Amino acid sequence: MRILVCGGAGYIGSHTCAVLAERGHELVIADSFVNSSPIVLQRLGEILGKTPLCHRVDLRDRHAVGSLFAGPRFDAVVHFAALKAVGESCARPLAYFDNNICGTIHLLQAMRDAGVGRLVFSSSATVYGDPDSVPVREDAPLRVTNPYGRSKLVTEQLIEDLCQHDPDFRAVNLRYFNPVGAHPSGRIGEDPGGEPSNLMPYISQVAVGRRKRLAVYGGDWPTIDGTGVRDYIHVMDLARAHADALEFMLREDRSATINLGTGRGISVLELVKAFERASGRRVPYRIVDRRVGDVAEVYADPGLALELLGWRAELGVDAMCEDTWRWQRMNPHGYAVPEVASHAEGVLASGITLGDATPVAEEAGCPVLQVSPVTQGPPHPVASSI
Repeated sequence: MRILVCGGAGYIGSHTCAVLAERGHELVIADSFVNSSPIVLQRLGEILGKTPLCHRVDLRDRHAVGSLFAGPRFDAVVHFAALKAVGESCARPLAYFDNNICGTIHLLQAMRDAGVGRLVFSSSATVYGDPDSVPVREDAPLRVTNPYGRSKLVTEQLIEDLCQHDPDFRAVNLRYFNPVGAHPSGRIGEDPGGEPSNLMPYISQVAVGRRKRLAVYGGDWPTIDGTGVRDYIHVMDLARAHADALEFMLREDRSATINLGTGRGISVLELVKAFERASGRRVPYRIVDRRVGDVAEVYADPGLALELLGWRAELGVDAMCEDTWRWQRMNPHGYAVPEVASHAEGVLASGITLGDATPVAEEAGCPVLQVSPVTQGPPHPVASSI
């Protein structure tokens, strides 16, 4: 299939591109470079032996989005592009609604105009808020508690309405819990930029020496060791689910909303200990007060993913930590390699302006790309809110 991947240079998007390409799909990436590094394209080229074609596009620019579909027809779209920080969404709700909801509307309009009727949407377990019980099923009450979660829920509802009223449109909404890990090559991984708001990159930055210690929010939760419990899922398992979702739509010709998690909760301290085993490094931490809005335990019921997609998580917590540590050890400052990043930004400045739906330039072996894909499940019980 020929697939448009919106936000394909971000954390989850880049790993999904790797899986899709390995399954033989032809990829075109559209990205706005808001939250990710232009180095990702180069790394994908190293992994795949061929750099995917990329266009620099902001989905809020309706004309530019429409021009993405002017070339050969796409068979499907995988949509990751979104602003993704819970805390920031509370300070800038309108920016989140504009980017995440309006941008998606422009994408759906362009798909309709081009006759493209298959979509995989990157949603989030934040739509469940504080669930009544665990494990969380897809039919659990939806009660978002922040503008980020609201943007995901509204987008899901728009897509579901379109599926209901357009007989030619099919979509799979994938509700992630907490993605972690990295590609086994160590060439691509999670680079949060600034202080991490998620648990795993904070742990890995402490282990590599970039940060002094981990702050654990609450040591008196009603859990196995008093620390918060979440469902962490390896990003490669998550990436594989997107490819499986595309195959499901082709095979079954229907839509679905599906949880993606392991079905097992892991506490903060369990993850810390697993990372210490994987890295051979001590991860200092201190217990601090709980955060307002945090919950004790959230993990998925992944049964529907197995039933519909034939998918289940295969990589456990040890692999999550080993792959994260390999990425962090090989890239202690993420993608921030000054001389390469400077060159890549120069390519951007010389060849592309925001909103152009034209291929991003390649110079001196340094392809360029990016936007903002990673979405998360309920807030991690660590550091700052996601």
